[in-house]
Amino acid sequence: MRTFIFLPPVSKPTGGVTVLRRIADILHQAGHEAYLVAREKGSWRPDGLADAAPVLEWEALKLTGSDAWVVPEGWINALAPGLYASAQCFSYVQNWAYLFSSMPDGVDWHSLPVEFLAVSDPVSRFIKETTCKDAPILRPGIDLSVFRMPDAKPGGRVRVAYMPRKNKALVEQIKAIHQHRCGGSQVDWVPIDGMDANGVAETLRASHIFLVTGFPEGCPLPPLEAMACGCLPVGFTGFGGWDYMRQIQAAPRHTPWIPLREVPWGGNGLWCADSDVLDAALCLDDAVRMFQDKDPALVAALAAGQKTANAYSLEAQRTAVLDLWEQL
Repeated sequence: MRTFIFLPPVSKPTGGVTVLRRIADILHQAGHEAYLVAREKGSWRPDGLADAAPVLEWEALKLTGSDAWVVPEGWINALAPGLYASAQCFSYVQNWAYLFSSMPDGVDWHSLPVEFLAVSDPVSRFIKETTCKDAPILRPGIDLSVFRMPDAKPGGRVRVAYMPRKNKALVEQIKAIHQHRCGGSQVDWVPIDGMDANGVAETLRASHIFLVTGFPEGCPLPPLEAMACGCLPVGFTGFGGWDYMRQIQAAPRHTPWIPLREVPWGGNGLWCADSDVLDAALCLDDAVRMFQDKDPALVAALAAGQKTANAYSLEAQRTAVLDLWEQL
C-alpha cells in the first residue's frame, strides 16, 4: 500500500503541516512507500532533512484503488483524487473546529467513503458524537532534544512566556487584569513570536510560566513544549488539550464535561475554560504565587509536566504511526 499525504498550500511550516511531514517521514524511513503531495508550487515543504519522504507536485499525483490518501480536515475538496480513484481515503482531523468548515452544499460525511483519524482523544470523541464514526487516534510528538529542561531557571522576577498571535485581544485582557489586581504583580512578560523551534525552546527554558491562550485546538503542542522546558502552563485548553491537560489537585478549577482518559501523570497546569479571561488571570496569579512562595505543590506539578511531555516524544509518535499503518 502506497501512502500519499496532502500538503496544504501554506507559506511557512505550521504545527499541523509539520505533523503531516513527520508522519510521511516516519513511514518513508521505515520502508513504506510514502509521499507528500504539494497542492501549489509555492507551498512550504521540507528541505535539508536526512532521508525525508519525497514530495510530489499535485499534477503528478496518480492514485489507485490500493493506495491510501490522507488529507487534513478543512481541505475536503482535496479528497477528490482519492475518491475518484477509489483509494482508501482518510481525513486526519488535527483541529475539531474545522471538521465541517469546507463542506460543499449537498455533501456530508455520511455520504462520503472517507474514514477519520483523530489527533487526540477529545477530537476522536467530537468526531464520534457528530458523525457517528470511529476515529483511531494518532497523536503528534515533540522533539525532546530541542525542548528540554535547563540546568536552572533564572532568578529574580517570575517570567511569563506567551504567544501574542494566539487570540491577541484576550491576551491583552488577561495581562491587564493581572496587572490591575490589587496593584498588580511584578512579572516579566516574554513574547514568543517569529522564532524558530530553537528560539522558542530557549525562551521557554528562560521562563517560569507559559500562558496558554490558543483555542480551538486539537492537541496543542506549545503547552507540551513548555512543560518539557520546565514551565508551569496556565490558561485555555482548546478542548483538545484535555488529551493530556490535568488540573493541579491543590487548586481545582474548571473541569471538562467529557470523561478524561486515564493517564500516568497528575496535575500539570492551572486550566480554565476557553475565553474565560478572568479565570485565566486568577490562574496566572496563583501560578506566580507558587513560584514566589516556593510552593511544594509546584515541584509535583513540574514533575507531572515532564512526565506528560515525555509521553509525547517523537519516538512515541513513530511507534503510533507504524502500529496504525500495520493495522491498515
